[in-house]
Amino acid sequence: MSWYKRKDDKIKERDKKSIPDGLWEKCPSCSEILYRPELEKNHSVCRHCNHHFRVSSVLYLDILLDSGSMTELFADIESTDPLNFKAKKKYKDQIKTAQEKTNHKDAINCYSGSINDNGVVLAIMNFGFIGGSMGSVVGEKVSRSIEYAREHKLPLIIVCASGGARMQEGALSLMQLAKTSTKLARFSDEGGLYIPILTDPTTGGVTASYGMLGDIILAEPGALIGFAGPRVIKQTIGQDLPEGFQRAEFLLKKGFVDHIVSRDEMKSILTDLIRMLT
Repeated sequence: MSWYKRKDDKIKERDKKSIPDGLWEKCPSCSEILYRPELEKNHSVCRHCNHHFRVSSVLYLDILLDSGSMTELFADIESTDPLNFKAKKKYKDQIKTAQEKTNHKDAINCYSGSINDNGVVLAIMNFGFIGGSMGSVVGEKVSRSIEYAREHKLPLIIVCASGGARMQEGALSLMQLAKTSTKLARFSDEGGLYIPILTDPTTGGVTASYGMLGDIILAEPGALIGFAGPRVIKQTIGQDLPEGFQRAEFLLKKGFVDHIVSRDEMKSILTDLIRMLT
């Protein structure tokens, strides 16, 4: 067929349309390829399987507190290096790097504000700051938030996300477990309402203290919640662990969590709880 001629011309490199990086995200749960702008509109929750991606602490601030109601508390507190800790990297350098990366002074930020016109104290942990580890600053900010809520008779909400105690501060970090637990006991005795929200992951010292001491304990779907990690437990007991072990759904069945709440429903659920319980 003489009238048909196959064109062998290859597309030149300069004619190819480039696709900008960072526009697509693969869901680790269902393997769907997600368009990042649409994912962010949905609070970083997969529309196909409801997988909750880990997000920055700023997102929780946006979706929980009423616009214009936020006032940051205790913003001037930051970590020091009391033990002059050195490993592959100096602790002082780790703090500086984390501060530059997150634009936060430590692994938690505390605010007063309102949720649908209900006054609250809200503390949000930041896993991006040295794994959300709980050092003396985190313990102090949590303690001050509890006292602020007690003095102003406000509900306290803490969004938890942590890999555990901050080993670079040694025993000083472990002291925060007793410190925050004691403050919460007094807050509870005086009728205060405390609601922790356990996100992925909530482990170690946070789980062993204020993460599990709420009047109502909420968790996001699929969140990893526990003290020691599943790999450590498996190696210790020498047995396979149940399916879904240490995930929010497993803890709900065992009675460690009161309710699993999707990110888009969190504000309305908190509103109902505050109005019923205060």
